[in-house]
Amino acid sequence: MRVDLNADMGESFGPWPMGADRALLDIITSANIACGFHAGDPDVMAGAMALAVKNGVGIGAHPGFRDLQGFGRRKMDISHAEARNLVAYQLGAAQAMARAAGGQVRHLKLHGALANMASADEGLAAACYQGALAVDPDIILMVISGTAQDRAARALNARIACEIFADRAYTEDGLLMDRRQPGAVLHDPDTIAARILAMVQAGAIITAQGTHLPARIDTICLHGDGPEAVGIARALRATLEGAGVQLAQFEGTRA
Repeated sequence: MRVDLNADMGESFGPWPMGADRALLDIITSANIACGFHAGDPDVMAGAMALAVKNGVGIGAHPGFRDLQGFGRRKMDISHAEARNLVAYQLGAAQAMARAAGGQVRHLKLHGALANMASADEGLAAACYQGALAVDPDIILMVISGTAQDRAARALNARIACEIFADRAYTEDGLLMDRRQPGAVLHDPDTIAARILAMVQAGAIITAQGTHLPARIDTICLHGDGPEAVGIARALRATLEGAGVQLAQFEGTRA
């Protein structure tokens, strides 16, 4: 049994730090690096990508809405054409910075509100992924398992890696619970590690109500912007490896 661990990073901006990128890059196998719209800037991107290359961690572009103040977590009304251009533009920036750091962008993962909207709207998801594939037809699309993102990427015959979230609770329809609801975000490292191990072994998303929803699980997301981030990452890695799960970068397969 094999799985990837990914984390969102490169989210600092100028003199304002966010996240524990350096510590997480010693634990994870793939990094989703902000592209300057919802977070990050050229210097932050360069630093995060250089560290990823040094640590042998897979580099991913993490495009989001142009909303620094809201950290890309506020919904925006955009057309499909705008979505395609939004993603293509940010992927191009990420590719340039990765090459300058001696690496390459191997995957793309949508961020925040854009990702949540694309999880429920297959047309929007398709537009975002068309933008990415126009830039790099072989890029691996990291999709939230079992959602409209997943269906859109498969319909495009793209290379995909299916993702679940370590610290987020799931609804009965397999979507992430709204962050504003009690219990939507989990904080205890041991609880999170045991829950994710159970999901990986079952090959299923386990909802907040305990329902098992069969799902492909290629990668597990660890959010890097909370005070518990590094503790959660270490606990999860230790628990998975202790159970005989191999941690390695996903390969990305076509549907």
